[in-house]
Amino acid sequence: MVENQPSSAVEQRLADLGLTLPEVAKPVAAYVPAVITGNLVHTSGQLPFINGELTVTGKVGAQVNAEEAKDQAATAVLNALAVVKSMVGDLDRVTRIVKVVGFVASDPSFTGQPGVVNGASELLGTVFGDAGIHARSAVGVAALPLDAAVEVELIAEFS
Repeated sequence: MVENQPSSAVEQRLADLGLTLPEVAKPVAAYVPAVITGNLVHTSGQLPFINGELTVTGKVGAQVNAEEAKDQAATAVLNALAVVKSMVGDLDRVTRIVKVVGFVASDPSFTGQPGVVNGASELLGTVFGDAGIHARSAVGVAALPLDAAVEVELIAEFS
């Protein structure tokens, strides 16, 4: 295989979007990045780290606008996909994204959490097609670890 070439069809679709899977982020507390039970991978919540750093912090609707937060949700789900790959070896083994939960650190007046979490959902739909369409929760919270604006977790089925 040629170096830096995507190793799967899913990774090729990511590359076509100008995206690559990052290294799996080290946990910031006492947990593991994911757990497999049966044929499901349950990821821990993933923050939108880029090269190990949060590039955006604060509350959505105050310090962070909704469009920035939507981009952060896409970054967080990309990190979640890196975790899934680390667990199953190849993203082409994913047969379905079952569920996504997005947490949005929100100013008390902000009510656009579903639009923010669309950043994650739309990316999953683009790279997995119908298998990326999932159940979802979009939850506004008072604060997230490290003052992140968004955190995303997912459940993926694999064969």
